[in-house]
Amino acid sequence: MSEMQKESLTAKVLNLVEVVGYQDGSVVSRVLLKQKGGNVTLFAFDAGQELSEHTAPFDALVNVLEGEVEVTISGMPFRLVTGEMVIMPANQPHALKAISRFKMMLTMIRS
Repeated sequence: MSEMQKESLTAKVLNLVEVVGYQDGSVVSRVLLKQKGGNVTLFAFDAGQELSEHTAPFDALVNVLEGEVEVTISGMPFRLVTGEMVIMPANQPHALKAISRFKMMLTMIRS
């Protein structure tokens, strides 16, 4: 078991907005939990940063913790702000673009 997996199995309280910080011109990520059934990753995007269109074989949830993002799923844009979430269905092309600096929690469900 890796150190991150050991750490993720320890009960503790986290302030999700503070766990990952912004870096100018970058996308920063931190895996909180990684298991066979899925994983949870926090991301911090600087304004204008994006993830190009891609697909994933699993359903995923994007929870916006701070800021604003445009998530495009199968060509349909969704503008999300702090406190909102969207489901990205498996095998549908999706992309993300930071409208402002934003942080999100990505939960991928593998089973």
